[in-house]
Amino acid sequence: MGMMPSNSRAGGANAAMRFAVGECSLGAILVAESAHGITAILLGDDPELLVHELYQLFPGATLIGNDRNLETVTAKVIRLVDAPASNFDLPLDVRGTAFQLRVWQALRQISSGVTATYSEIAARIGMPKAVRAVAAACAANRHAVAIPCHRVIRTDGQLSGYRWGIERKRLLLAREATPAA
Repeated sequence: MGMMPSNSRAGGANAAMRFAVGECSLGAILVAESAHGITAILLGDDPELLVHELYQLFPGATLIGNDRNLETVTAKVIRLVDAPASNFDLPLDVRGTAFQLRVWQALRQISSGVTATYSEIAARIGMPKAVRAVAAACAANRHAVAIPCHRVIRTDGQLSGYRWGIERKRLLLAREATPAA
């Protein structure tokens, strides 16, 4: 199921992706979509930096910005950010190596309000010694919240790195720990 590493490094060659930038409770958000589904959900403080990051992630793709047709999709993604336990039924276009795809699939199996350690994820995918590789796959995740790498913690229970900032990770976990009213 995954791309060969050379295809993954091709950066979306020959693909068209639409994207929209907006605001959510965690700051700026960028949602990008191909014909196959959402290719990226990026969080940050500066919308321009998110657009720059998208161009770096997919240098070979044709990127079409400020697409009004993404308003409904972006609204659903923002709802997921605000209520991570909510049902998310949008298709994802997940691009990565076979190993990354295995890790990301394992992450999607972690229920809202539950955490797992990097070691537990490595064991779940049948590679208990690949703890650092699991951490690297989490760091390479391009789908904030939809692929919940924020639910992965250190063995000692402490929070560790998060691509979009440790404070965002803390807030997401706190939201999931509090049942919706």
